[in-house]
Amino acid sequence: MNQNLFTEYQLGPITLRNRIIRSAAFENMCSGNRPTQMLHDYHVSVAKGGVAMTTVAYCAVDLSGVSFDGQLYIHDEILPDLRRLTDAIHAEGAKASIQLGHCGNMTHIATCHCLPVSASNGFNLYSPTIHRRLTVEQIHTLTRKFGEAVDFCRKAGFDCVEIHAGHAYLISQFISSRTNHRHDQYGGSFENRVRFLNEVLDEVMLHAGNDMAVVVKTNMLDDCWRGSSIEEGLRIAQEIAKHKVHGIVLSGGTVSASPMTILRGAMPIKALAHYMPGKMWWLKAALLSGAGKMMIPTVPFRELYFMEQAKQFQEVIKDVPLIYVGGVQSGDNCSTIMDEGFPLFQIAHVLIKDPEFVNHIRENEHYHAGCGRSNYCIGRMYTKEMKCHECVLRDGEVIPAKLQKEIVELEAASRASVEQQYQK
Repeated sequence: MNQNLFTEYQLGPITLRNRIIRSAAFENMCSGNRPTQMLHDYHVSVAKGGVAMTTVAYCAVDLSGVSFDGQLYIHDEILPDLRRLTDAIHAEGAKASIQLGHCGNMTHIATCHCLPVSASNGFNLYSPTIHRRLTVEQIHTLTRKFGEAVDFCRKAGFDCVEIHAGHAYLISQFISSRTNHRHDQYGGSFENRVRFLNEVLDEVMLHAGNDMAVVVKTNMLDDCWRGSSIEEGLRIAQEIAKHKVHGIVLSGGTVSASPMTILRGAMPIKALAHYMPGKMWWLKAALLSGAGKMMIPTVPFRELYFMEQAKQFQEVIKDVPLIYVGGVQSGDNCSTIMDEGFPLFQIAHVLIKDPEFVNHIRENEHYHAGCGRSNYCIGRMYTKEMKCHECVLRDGEVIPAKLQKEIVELEAASRASVEQQYQK
């Protein structure tokens, strides 16, 4: 095993006990936009399992920025519960981070309690909803809210904030010419389209001061029609680096157009439809009609699937630590990331199945989590808590036979994809 994996790392003002971070994967464990005991227990179990830092996802800086009732947004009523959570994480020797963002048009009026907003007016087929263009004054208000959110997170006991600037949420809706059709100082040229990003990061770094670490999640590429290419992704990362943030998380894909670029493998269509509420009957019908695989096409899974693109960013970004994420399954994968020169990396899928993953690889450098990558946890995530099918069955919940069959088929496909990768 790479000798650096279990050494300390200085991430800005905070010291991490090793190089492994639980990524900001949406848990759907915040009923009514408030932390639950389930959220508390999950992150504490991950901290106890050995990660250096665990990241609570996803917290909107304003109610207008939530896309699900199971997400947090910054308001005073949740402060005591978050403080209790961070205290418990610290008691296990880990640091606590929280992802801050705004979903933009990826929501519905019934969820965010206002007409959804974005860089431009339009219609989001995936909600579905019309959305309105933010005024310059409203942009400035949201920018301030990002800074105020950092102060709130400090009070809640967090050591780090992760700013979500990727995956087609609000900041990237400004960055991408696919969604930004403005003709003012926030639209048109690349410099104008990254203006909101730059203003948010100016505000965040001002409020972070000398005691809060700041990392930024960005897209290396959008992987969709008219989305940002890897060349533009490199320019975006360079803009982020100018702000002297403490780390850049390298991701890719968009939740609205290329979600499986983010996740890899196939979306479990039957599970996704099964757990959808009845009021979304029309979408369930579309998914099960055979259109589901066209709506959410498969992207074959392979271990460390973002490595090739991430190494291109290593060649350009020298002054800010780059944080790898994507396809970590084993101790051998962890060593490879270290050998490739990434000082830190994030994991999520394996920690859904096995919160003790880090402790296991400490004991056995070749340990493999055995995650079959059926993405069942994602299929149920949008309406129930994110949970591995093995954990569901262990806890006594019934999984219908048709879904169990789908799990077996998708896991077989993922295994075949990985085997093909190693044969090459």
